[in-house]
Amino acid sequence: MLYSVRHRTTYRYEAPVTLSHHAAHLRPLDRHQQTCRAHQLMIEPLPTSIEESSDYFGNGITVFSITGPHQSLIVEAMSEVEMRPATLDPSAGRIAWERIADEARSPHDAVALAAAEFAVASPAADVTPLVKSFAAPSFVPGRPLVEATLDLAHRIHRDFAFDPHATTISTPTDEVLRLKRGVCQDFAHLMIAGCRAHGVPARYVSGYLETDPPAGGKRLVGADASHAWVAVHAGAGIWLEIDPTNDRLAGTSHVAVAQGRDYGDVSPLRGVILGGGDHVIEVAVDVERLLI
Repeated sequence: MLYSVRHRTTYRYEAPVTLSHHAAHLRPLDRHQQTCRAHQLMIEPLPTSIEESSDYFGNGITVFSITGPHQSLIVEAMSEVEMRPATLDPSAGRIAWERIADEARSPHDAVALAAAEFAVASPAADVTPLVKSFAAPSFVPGRPLVEATLDLAHRIHRDFAFDPHATTISTPTDEVLRLKRGVCQDFAHLMIAGCRAHGVPARYVSGYLETDPPAGGKRLVGADASHAWVAVHAGAGIWLEIDPTNDRLAGTSHVAVAQGRDYGDVSPLRGVILGGGDHVIEVAVDVERLLI
């Protein structure tokens, strides 16, 4: 699969901003199942300074500053990404989840140690008694890891309603459990916290998902959105990627941009500004499959 991805974010400020510093996670990852063949970032007004590098988790990050007065900010990322089917060891996920948890508690090599840091709570994926209780029916003793985690994703998909108005970026997992509704970010955080509550390393993956148009309708340009799913460690550096929002394994339609402990590590665009007053944000995402 070859995809063209366009992600445009527009900030409009009530009053002039005199100074702003921003960090963007918008460049799709290069990894075994995908290659970012082209990427361009356009920023208006032009930054005073801009620097591209990699963050702690290996994600591409662009840091830029604008020192002149401005009353709007437009950041548009355009990428072309080649997707390939994931090739996993047939035994991945067949071992019992307790073995993965034991390895995370006592890492025996650098790979296990790197995975172990995703087995503990993080700010947006807090491990609480309520979360552990919710996840427990999936993590029965001796159950293979892949069965346990797919069952947890299935229960989230079955029991929770997708509602973009029910939560915010800062809604805690316990509140999502009480509401029984939320968005992909909430469902990913809940699944991650449920895995970590049982000692299984899990990390947050942000990116895009190719969406189908309504039956009989046309695909609307700019109507797609950012997406989030979960990667669960299956041992030996193997990560199984699962989409609880859609109750399935992540596949060639899931374009990954960044990965971390939770949304706070990989937010597409964040920053600090001086001035501005109130502001409004407009986001338009377009994921288009190209012919190859």
